[in-house]
Amino acid sequence: MMKRPALTPVLAVAAPALLFALVACQQQQGSEAVDKVQDAVSAPVGQTSAATMGANMVSAYVPNAAMGDMYEIQAADIALERSKNAQVKTLAQMIKTDHAAASSALAAAALQAAPDVALPTTLDQRRQGLIDNLRSASAADFDKVYVDQQVAAHEEALTLQRGFSDKADVPALAEHARTVTPKIETHLQRAKQLQTSLGA
Repeated sequence: MMKRPALTPVLAVAAPALLFALVACQQQQGSEAVDKVQDAVSAPVGQTSAATMGANMVSAYVPNAAMGDMYEIQAADIALERSKNAQVKTLAQMIKTDHAAASSALAAAALQAAPDVALPTTLDQRRQGLIDNLRSASAADFDKVYVDQQVAAHEEALTLQRGFSDKADVPALAEHARTVTPKIETHLQRAKQLQTSLGA
């Protein structure tokens, strides 16, 4: 029987530090700094979840993959509406198209391989926070916030999909993970290129 990784010690250490950082930022610089800290903390939390439970358990993989697609589509819609940068819009459209297709394929694979695992219909608190921060980003900072989020989200998605791609006991879901991985790699590469150009 597989032992579940213990995440509690990591979260127990991270939570007080995060709270302190959020309070300090709120007192000193306002809500944009708080949003930046929330986005930064989301990345390692997502990576830990993807590498442990998500990559090993069907009951964690399915909802995490589904919410990842859902987040990507919502974030892309916001970018298509708010960004004035043609390259950012092109990236957002590609991400929206590919993740919409991935979402449909995941639903079919999950129905076949794990009909007892419910697909989520809303984002979890962490990803909803990313969407909220994206919506509240200033016009001047929007593109950087979006692209930074995309780099972190696609690194998390790669960890999740690569980790689950060899699960022989659920071949339909493992095949799905292998199928979506190249597109996620392409998104990440484009997002990193944009991140570099926006930081210049």
